[in-house]
Amino acid sequence: MFRPNVTVACVVQAEGRFLLVEEIINNRLTLNQPAGHLEANETLLTAVRRELFEETGIDASPQFFLGLHQWQAPDETPFLRFTFVIDLAEIVPTFPQDSDISGCRWLTADEIFNAKELRSPLVAESIRLYQQPARYPLALFGNYNLPD
Repeated sequence: MFRPNVTVACVVQAEGRFLLVEEIINNRLTLNQPAGHLEANETLLTAVRRELFEETGIDASPQFFLGLHQWQAPDETPFLRFTFVIDLAEIVPTFPQDSDISGCRWLTADEIFNAKELRSPLVAESIRLYQQPARYPLALFGNYNLPD
């Protein structure tokens, strides 16, 4: 039975810079937005907030929905990636709680577009989407019977 991985990601912006996390994947340093898998009995909004805190130590709620990507990784793993936006007033310190995260970086869009170590092409694509004016209200996400 076909079951794509459902993931959430968060474009976090402050002072014209974007927050990326460093993680080692297959013995290689990679950069990604704070992101991860939707867990059982969890809403998408709860998941993105949890992943942001685990990977950066930042406790913030998404303000907008940015977009949905269907993607197949090079190993043919299918993904549905829901990307959200958090605009912060200023760059804040980060304190990753997840041992898989080796650090965090605040980078410009150009630095991200030119980075060789992006975990997937969706990292840069999410920044491109962010640079467009479209933002979608979180009210798009109904929660029928899950806890908030």
